[in-house]
Amino acid sequence: MRLRTLVLTLLALGCLAGAFAATQPIKIGGLFDLTGKASNVGTTTRDVALMVVAQINEKGGVKGRKIELVVADTESEPSKAVVALHRLIEKDKVTAIIGPTTTGAAMACIPVIEEAKIPMVACVGGDAPVDPVHKWVFKTPQRTTTAVDKIYEYLRDNQMNEVALLCASDKFGQEGEALLKKQASEYRIKILAQESFNPTDADMTAQLMKVAAVKPKTIIIWTIGPAGAIIAKNAQRAKLSKGIRLMQCHGQPDHNYIKLAGLAANHTMMPATKLMVATDLSRADPQRQGLLTFTELFHKKGLGMIGTHSGYAWDAIQIVTRAMEKAGTEPEALRAAIENTKDYVGVSGIYSMSPTDHCGLKSDSLVMIMVEKDKWKLLTK
Repeated sequence: MRLRTLVLTLLALGCLAGAFAATQPIKIGGLFDLTGKASNVGTTTRDVALMVVAQINEKGGVKGRKIELVVADTESEPSKAVVALHRLIEKDKVTAIIGPTTTGAAMACIPVIEEAKIPMVACVGGDAPVDPVHKWVFKTPQRTTTAVDKIYEYLRDNQMNEVALLCASDKFGQEGEALLKKQASEYRIKILAQESFNPTDADMTAQLMKVAAVKPKTIIIWTIGPAGAIIAKNAQRAKLSKGIRLMQCHGQPDHNYIKLAGLAANHTMMPATKLMVATDLSRADPQRQGLLTFTELFHKKGLGMIGTHSGYAWDAIQIVTRAMEKAGTEPEALRAAIENTKDYVGVSGIYSMSPTDHCGLKSDSLVMIMVEKDKWKLLTK
């Protein structure tokens, strides 16, 4: 009798524990650059992550459970990102990680993620976190390879195929330079000259004039942050030949670029997510209505000016929570569901991932844009 009572008691406690767990929020870690050199991107990414979590919770959460975003600051330092990641995994017991927002931080986090065996969906632009593919690591921004494809397609189609490269000396710039060289022959692009610069430099006129001296049709600038705007201003002051156009990379479409470059931003070109020119898209575009809805909510929340980075966290959390709806929160099942994301119409593109592609976006997820009178203009060819 005592044994039977004990068994029934344990079963009852087990049921209560299961019922309690089913009512607890699902914790997702948010690893963002809230301070330091990348804070302008990291802060907006956090705000958008909180925005989408609130919307999911308003609709009932995931299988009746609310989502709780546990935010941590990487301080824009890879080593600090690793410390914050350990805390999210070991103390906060998160189910998945969204972020970080810089490639260096993502690379530093990969060994920890692979050992912990929980999914991480990074919000970084570089190829390195997903090339080669790591089992537990995914990303929502377009790969550098994809951005290079888009730029070279445009230059080839517009007979602007003689170029010079001006790339930052950091990892992002080095990756861009390597892929610009690697992919040039496929598009019959001729690289006439190349120079590098420190992204923290206050002036790049010397390097700019060296590559301009060979008279390329296009100077491709590969950097993120203020350096791109500085080079645009350097070019304006140097009065480069009107036959030379400036092409920024996919990390520059942001209000800060226009604000910092001022009039020098006008007529500079770059690839961007469709978010930057949502109202200019065809009504038949499957992303258009979602982008307009996202933009309206973004402004309603008072999050500032839309940038090409604005949708990365939205897509990351949507991909993760949609996978949870299908597979639950058990790590391997969740990871597999993320990897099998198909035809998700997001803010930054239409995603279809696979075991060999942990990003899921092609060059048609990008459009070419130009700054004209302090506004973004869609380039149709």
